[in-house]
Amino acid sequence: MQIADTLADAGWEVEEFVSAELAIEFLDQDREVKFLVTDIRLTGTATGWDVAEAYRTKFPDLKIVYCSGNNVNLSRQVSQSEFMAKPCEMRKILSAAQVQAV
Repeated sequence: MQIADTLADAGWEVEEFVSAELAIEFLDQDREVKFLVTDIRLTGTATGWDVAEAYRTKFPDLKIVYCSGNNVNLSRQVSQSEFMAKPCEMRKILSAAQVQAV
């Protein structure tokens, strides 16, 4: 929630989902996505790895940040993404978001 609030306060339109499956279903709405932050362990059977892979398929240049207490799995991490261990520093999230906004 802190990440969503921080990004919203910085002017980003933020969508939050209660499960990985709902995050993936959002792709069917054909809305532009400019930045994705996901945890690894999410509600449902899909994971943050699955969410990132689905979004990267639709948006090949999308900036993706994993923010998780789980260990990084380089074989699952999508290319050109960043992994931040929890607790994630909000300034680093904002910095990653600003790189994408340019």
